[in-house]
Amino acid sequence: MDLEQGMANNQDKCVFITGGSGYIGHNLIRRLIADGYSVRALARSDSAAEIVAELRAEPVRGDILNRASLEAAMHGCDWLVHAAADTGHGAFTTRQHHTNLDGTRNVLNAAREAGIKRAVHVSTEAVLLSGAPLRNANENTPIPSRHTGSYSASKAAAEQAALAENRAGLEVIAVRPRFVWGRDDTTALPQLIEAARSGKLAWIDGGTYLTSTTHIDNVTEGIVRALEQGRGGEAYFITDGTPVEFRAFVARPGSSLQTRRCRAGWLPLWLESATGSSGSVAGGSVLRSAVRNMERSGLR
Repeated sequence: MDLEQGMANNQDKCVFITGGSGYIGHNLIRRLIADGYSVRALARSDSAAEIVAELRAEPVRGDILNRASLEAAMHGCDWLVHAAADTGHGAFTTRQHHTNLDGTRNVLNAAREAGIKRAVHVSTEAVLLSGAPLRNANENTPIPSRHTGSYSASKAAAEQAALAENRAGLEVIAVRPRFVWGRDDTTALPQLIEAARSGKLAWIDGGTYLTSTTHIDNVTEGIVRALEQGRGGEAYFITDGTPVEFRAFVARPGSSLQTRRCRAGWLPLWLESATGSSGSVAGGSVLRSAVRNMERSGLR
C-alpha cells in the first residue's frame, strides 16, 4: 500500500485523544493529522481547546473525571489514545490517584459505551519503579506491589486497570515511553539542563550510568504502531534504542556544565524519577523497545 492510499484509508477513521494539549498529546495530533486521520481531542479549558484547534483537530469540552461528558465526546470515533495524566512527582496524593486510576477507568468505560474498538493507554516505565535497581527491564518484568512515589503507584494501577478492560468489543494496548524529549519539550529535560547549567544538579556516581530515552517522534511512532498493529492486552516499551550515558545525554544540548558529584543524598522526587536515581536504575537502566525499528531520521 502506498502512502497516498494509506492516508486515504486513514480518513475513514476518527481517533479520540485525551491529553491532546499536553506534550505527547499535541505532538501525537500533529502525527495523526499528517497521516490522514480525523482527530478529536478532549479539552478541559478554553486554552486547551485553542491548542487542539490550532493543530487542525476538533476540540470537545469535557473532563476524564466526568464520564457523561466523555461518552458524548467520543461518539462516532473508532480508536482512542488516553494520554491525559497527573504527572506530578512527590508524596502520595489522593487527587493524583483519583485522576490517574479513576480517570482511566472512566475513559475506557466511556469508550466501550461509545463503540470504540481499539484503545492505547499511554503508560510509563515508572510502573516498574520499586526502589530496587532496574536493569535490562522488558515487558515480562513484573509490576511490583510497592512503588516509589505517588506517580509510579498511580500509573501502575492505571495501566493494570486499562489492560483489564481488554476484552470482546474493545482491544486495549499500553505503551511505556521512557524519558521523553525533543522539540518544544516542556517536561523534565529542560529542568535538568537548567539545573546542570546553574550548578544545582547533583550527579549520582558522576552520572555515568546508562539510561533509556525516547524522542517525541519515536513516542508518536510507537503509539501509532500500537493503534494499528498492537496486540490487545499487551504493554510495549518505546525507546530510542541503545541506552546512553545519562550525563552525556543531559550535557549534549549545552556546553560545559558545572555540576557537583554525590554518591548518596537527598534529591527531589521529580528529579529522582527523571534521572532514575531513586535506586530504581542506580546501576543503569536498559529498557528494550518492543516496537522495533522506530528510530526516525532527522531527530532534533
